[in-house]
Amino acid sequence: MTSNVGRLLPGDHLVRDWQKAGLPKPSVSTAILRTVKQTMIERKIGEMTATDLAAVEAALRKTLCL
Repeated sequence: MTSNVGRLLPGDHLVRDWQKAGLPKPSVSTAILRTVKQTMIERKIGEMTATDLAAVEAALRKTLCL
């Protein structure tokens, strides 16, 4: 996730319901996949709506040709 909404790359999804998700700013779910350790996660900021989550899944499927 990033708040850099000025640049959308293939596979990225502009979170439409960012306020409902509890995010502090307009946000983009990026198609950049990373592995992080559980200990690196400090806190939960928000939770995407089902509509945005489905759109993120569809964008990733398209990007990964699944």
